[in-house]
Amino acid sequence: MTTSRLPPSPLTWDVFCQVIDNFGDIGVCWRLSADLAARGHAVRLWTDDASALAWMAPQGAAGVQVLPWPRQPPPSGPGDVVVEAFGCEIPPAFQAAIGAATRAAANGASRAPLWINLEYLSAEPYVERSHRLASPIFSGPAAGCTRWFYYPGFTAGTGGLLREPALAQRQAGFDRAAWRARHAIAPGDCAISLFCYEPPALPALLDQWHSGPATRLLVTPGRAAAAVRAWQAGHNDETPQRPQRPGHPLSITYLEPCPQPAFDEMLWACDLNCVRGEDSLVRALWAGQPFVWHIYPQEDNAHHAKLQAFLDWLQAPASLRAMHAAWNGLEPGATLPLVDASTLQTWRACVLAARQRLLAQEDLLTQLLGFVAEKS
Repeated sequence: MTTSRLPPSPLTWDVFCQVIDNFGDIGVCWRLSADLAARGHAVRLWTDDASALAWMAPQGAAGVQVLPWPRQPPPSGPGDVVVEAFGCEIPPAFQAAIGAATRAAANGASRAPLWINLEYLSAEPYVERSHRLASPIFSGPAAGCTRWFYYPGFTAGTGGLLREPALAQRQAGFDRAAWRARHAIAPGDCAISLFCYEPPALPALLDQWHSGPATRLLVTPGRAAAAVRAWQAGHNDETPQRPQRPGHPLSITYLEPCPQPAFDEMLWACDLNCVRGEDSLVRALWAGQPFVWHIYPQEDNAHHAKLQAFLDWLQAPASLRAMHAAWNGLEPGATLPLVDASTLQTWRACVLAARQRLLAQEDLLTQLLGFVAEKS
């Protein structure tokens, strides 16, 4: 593991986030912002929809200001670092302010803001090629500025993954048995969390769990809950809530929205985690439990190559590849593997090995701070 030279603290960061797909964008940006603040930096999180933070981060975080999408930059001008998350377009007036500050810095009047485009997560080869590349801006309100591409990733040639310094300590102190007891998960039950869109193979998997060993399904609000309720309606079967009844192996609990730390704990406590998007994929990796990823579907099926690249990096066994192929609609639902204790044991070994590889690398924010120091 390398040690990056860190910039002096505190710096002021402007993080821009436009919410496109429910919770993922704001979830990543909040974790980044809160981790920055915990390391002594001042953060202004600009977003067009902060509603999810009411339950995702109800206590907020000292050092993080959540602000509405700006029409104009603040009177103090842009911060030391400007993060444009996932290619969202910073408002023109703010771009102009970055340009003005950059020109002033060229005359020795101040320090130029460092403009970073924090990209989406992928295991595809282009990520290593594109990571840390400069993108000069030749026209528009920010003409003359440079924007830097920063790519999260799974290998040493990328920016790494978000992992707050206290995460390992939190996880080591987690009482998994107590959590499961509080949620009325009987000893020997298979606990499964479900956070997904509408996987094509979900009905087939629910059928499998409905007739298999005792299973507690923890369903997150929104699209996952709607998909499970549709399956129940189609079966004309009000599969029981807790407590479990004899003759019904599948027991379903519909969850309320919860803060990010509570979501992490659910992933740590379950025997299988069905996750989606980017933020929950990363948290499932840190959890070290078996998981299946519902990748964000794209109309041109570009997500198929992205999924295969991830499974290659994961060194996924054949059963886990088959699970992902059916779950994401690359293969029919009938190709789902049997998700039993032996299968989960195989998947767990795969995930733990992948997590160990990741822990040998610096986390995303540590690397990002080193990059800022390098460019300052």
